Amino acid sequence: MADETKQEAAAPAAEVVVTEEEKKAEETAPVAEEKAAEADSEEEKKAEEAEEAAAGDEAAVIDGTGSFKEESNLVSELPDPERTALAQLKELVATALANGEFNLPPPPAKEEAKKEEPAKEEAPADKEDEPKAEEPAKEELKAEAATEAVAEETKPAEPVPEEEEKTVVVAEEEATKTVEAIEETVAVAVAAAASEEPEAGEPKEELIWGVPLAGDDERTDTVLLKFLRAREFKVKEAMAMLKSAVLWRKRFGIDELLLDADLGLRELEGVVFYRGADREGHPVCYNVYGEFQDKELYERAFGDEEKRERFLKWRIQLLERGIREQLDFSPSGICSMVQVTDLKNSPPMLGKHRAVTRQALALLQDNYPEFVAKKVFINVPWWYLAANKVMSPFLTQRTKSKIVFCSPGKSAETLFRYIAPEQVPVQFGGLYKEDDTEFSTSDAVTELTVKPSSKETVEIPATEVRSVDRLSVPVSWIPCESHPHHRRMQNSTVVWELRVLGWEVSYGAEFTPDAEGGYTVIVQKTRKVPAHEEPIMKGSFKATEPGKLVLGVNNPASRKKKLLCRFKVRSAAA
Repeated sequence: MADETKQEAAAPAAEVVVTEEEKKAEETAPVAEEKAAEADSEEEKKAEEAEEAAAGDEAAVIDGTGSFKEESNLVSELPDPERTALAQLKELVATALANGEFNLPPPPAKEEAKKEEPAKEEAPADKEDEPKAEEPAKEELKAEAATEAVAEETKPAEPVPEEEEKTVVVAEEEATKTVEAIEETVAVAVAAAASEEPEAGEPKEELIWGVPLAGDDERTDTVLLKFLRAREFKVKEAMAMLKSAVLWRKRFGIDELLLDADLGLRELEGVVFYRGADREGHPVCYNVYGEFQDKELYERAFGDEEKRERFLKWRIQLLERGIREQLDFSPSGICSMVQVTDLKNSPPMLGKHRAVTRQALALLQDNYPEFVAKKVFINVPWWYLAANKVMSPFLTQRTKSKIVFCSPGKSAETLFRYIAPEQVPVQFGGLYKEDDTEFSTSDAVTELTVKPSSKETVEIPATEVRSVDRLSVPVSWIPCESHPHHRRMQNSTVVWELRVLGWEVSYGAEFTPDAEGGYTVIVQKTRKVPAHEEPIMKGSFKATEPGKLVLGVNNPASRKKKLLCRFKVRSAAA
């Protein structure tokens, strides 16, 4: 705990919160953290006790005042002032396109590449030992050679030694070649520029995230509204932000970056990744900076300037691909995402990643407006919550409504408010697993609360009705082919998985037949499950008669527990 108080609140590179107020807040946060670091050991002990208490308290979740609700992108549903602002921005964009304002300025003039010079004649013997003069600039050298050649032509006729005559001829030929080469270069450049320029009256089409900035494409309104909302519908400010973003994308080489299949950072796939969607259909991006506890991984990502630059490109590439592949800019489409940032064991802010983190945050804020529907910070340490109180006055109400902070003890339950448990990865308290052959995200999860000092049961019937040979009959019985009036048993296999967050409960399973006087079968003997046990209990049972499987969870603790369960019943003839 003492070590954590010395850490500075990190601004993770994957955050895509795009408000100017957050920049101010990000600058203010270290002040609070520095004060926290100066606390003596007695205060640290009190803070640790407070953190443990908060882990089981509802107050450990700090949600923005009021829940953020995304505005409509349908022009017909916009208020009149916003519709007017959108029309004005469209006019500014059209004018800027016509004037070429979205084009990068030409690079500064550079000296032409020096061409290979002809083999030099041997210097006269009397000049061999003279020190070599400093070579003039290329253009000056050629001009001087041409001038000397002309001067030689205008001199009165004199007997010229054979060697000097050869030198004059070589200089004249070189000057002529130089002029011809320059003329040829200029002609080629003019032709290339002419081929790139659009025809008069037809400005070059500009795209951002695959959407044209002007024209009849309905997605254009959605993109322009993002910039307007980021600048509170101040048209000129939104236009300046849009122009800056387009020019930055060209300087950064976004299009080329998208074509680059691999930046050699596959080991970072567990640091930032997309997984599933929230309850409203927004794709979810997870940022897990605790992965950088691995020192080798940290060095591969931030070891030197070149590696840090590569990490920045990788992060922007990942975001761009997520936008292109998972978002829909049509007026009724999902055009923003949920960001989940795990602060558990995140590296201190004073490491090698500090500069690239700040740079990435600035780029995301300036060039990716309104791409966050909700920002959830999980496993937040107490000192980060304290820093948030200092940051809060600098944030707008709109930004506050998008951000949620929750302590380690409330992280999973907070996530479930926005993301269904079947969509949440196991590492964050959910049931989603890679390469799960039994269940998928389409298999809904039942959520139950096990109250303190009480027992909760889940009953799974093994007598569901299912179609067999085009007839709807009980799953446990099907007609006998040899004697149609008889029935033979059809076995049912029940498959389930169950998880109790934090465990420390007793768990057992038994099968109770429907037949009167039938024997109860103990499927799983009741036992206490410690917190460090496998996070998910899986089981299966083959029923040979109609009945129900009962899963029991007994919570002896003084705090309530969250129980997650899902199951399937499969039928197969005995």
